[in-house]
Amino acid sequence: MISPTRPQQNRALGLSTLAFTLCFAVWTIFSIIGIRLAEDLNLSDTQLGLLMATPILTGSISRLFLGIWTDRYGGRWVFGILMLTTSACVYLLTFATTYPMLLVGALGVGLAGGAFIVGVAYTAAWFEPARQGTALGIFGAGNVGAAVTNFGAPFLLVAFGWETTAQIYASVLAVMGVVFILLAKEDPVSAGRKDGEQQRSFMEQMEPLRDLRVWRFALYYFFVFGAFVALALWLPHFLIGVYGLDIRTAGMIAALYTIPASLFRILGGWMSDRFGARRVMYWTFIASVVCTFLLSYPPTDYVVHGIDGDVRFRLEMSLPVFVALIFTLGFFMSLGKAAVYKHIPVYYPTHVGAVGGVVGMIGGLGGFILPLTFGVLNDITGIWQSCFMLMFIIATAALAWMHYAIRSVERVEWAANQEQTDLPELASPQLFYPLNRKHSQDSGAGSPLKKGN
Repeated sequence: MISPTRPQQNRALGLSTLAFTLCFAVWTIFSIIGIRLAEDLNLSDTQLGLLMATPILTGSISRLFLGIWTDRYGGRWVFGILMLTTSACVYLLTFATTYPMLLVGALGVGLAGGAFIVGVAYTAAWFEPARQGTALGIFGAGNVGAAVTNFGAPFLLVAFGWETTAQIYASVLAVMGVVFILLAKEDPVSAGRKDGEQQRSFMEQMEPLRDLRVWRFALYYFFVFGAFVALALWLPHFLIGVYGLDIRTAGMIAALYTIPASLFRILGGWMSDRFGARRVMYWTFIASVVCTFLLSYPPTDYVVHGIDGDVRFRLEMSLPVFVALIFTLGFFMSLGKAAVYKHIPVYYPTHVGAVGGVVGMIGGLGGFILPLTFGVLNDITGIWQSCFMLMFIIATAALAWMHYAIRSVERVEWAANQEQTDLPELASPQLFYPLNRKHSQDSGAGSPLKKGN
């Protein structure tokens, strides 16, 4: 396989990032038009949560087979055809007149979410292992498409209505699909297969999924990505309900969360290359536990029975403090999203599509389950902050499992006085890439665990 040049790498990365940004904007369109539809159809919070979450379900499930197809046929055609198909579904959505019809249309809109794994496999194929983390971080910044929707769609909605807004989105995505097919090049891995590599069977592609580690990564992604998508969808509704904002102001504030949660993914990819993905994941989960704990505290009135009478005071989070905490949460979640996907090409270099598809599917399911659960919790508890209570539980569980798994492996290694290669995130990832690792062992190099963090 011929190594691609820097211009070829930059071309592939730029096209895939732009395409993913537009797909993500389409994928989260119900965060804005859903609010107008809820008013028109008099929907409950549970019904609104289901409408927002339905595209996420399709986008999550589709990642599994789209990842496999990308491994088999290459990202150029899969990505282009996916965008054209999704644009047709978005346009057809405008003919829906009832809630069940909207749910059916939302299933088609959700195909846009499958673009992530197609782009991951396509982008990773162009870059050497030492630069994959940074490249995938830049590509993953396409999550900023949620900010594009939160910021721009409210103005389109007020000016033209939800039907025209959806038609504009469909047109832009269709144009991008054609541009991608015309300008993108076939990735080196796909070209190598055509040059004589034996095609793997479906079962061979799915073999790594027997590894429990894959499902641990999936839980990480369930929070750092699934909860990100859920909040991107839910925040405008939350801000309107809690702070009484109008839809345009709520959309702009929600963008303050989605922009750092997207753009700082680039930094997360670089930090994973530089400092190790495990360390970045620790930072992510510790900060997320703190932020979600503070955000989950509802307005509360206290009465202290003092010596000379009752002392009354109230604890309530102001809007500026809320925005600051949301910004902080989005920042650390963006680092975590990049760190999770840094692991996959290192552990499974020939199964990026299949493994990344499963991890992305589980993460995307978080974006489906959580908005729906947020709505249900609102209806049951009557507490707006219940969504952050749930996120606090998930972040704490993920941190505990990660720490337990890492410490368990370390104890086995120490007891056996034997080097293992289970955790590439412990030190510089270049040392742990399978080919480099084998070369180091053959040459009698020392333990990467001792050299690293």
